[in-house]
Amino acid sequence: MGLNEIVKHKVRLVAKGYVQRTGIDFEEVFTPVARMESVRLLLAVTVHEGWLVHHMDMKSAFLNRELAEEVLIQQPPSFVIDGQAHKVYRLRKALFGLHQATRT
Repeated sequence: MGLNEIVKHKVRLVAKGYVQRTGIDFEEVFTPVARMESVRLLLAVTVHEGWLVHHMDMKSAFLNRELAEEVLIQQPPSFVIDGQAHKVYRLRKALFGLHQATRT
């Protein structure tokens, strides 16, 4: 591997969720999070019963969810189709930055 050699590229397409308006572009946003009391109760039962605890974090699981609403985005500058710059993309699944991405 040389000094000026590029090892890999990482790219993430992010929607401009800050331009979405409540009641127009989306209705309600809810992110389910366990209350601390629930976690403590579960851990107490686990210890009492001698169960094993496994933990995992699915940081991008919400991106696999189908969108309920029709969401249109402008073509990203690097992906503009020649002669069709006026067209938009219709998303089928959530995208980073969308308000709808966190809703279940």
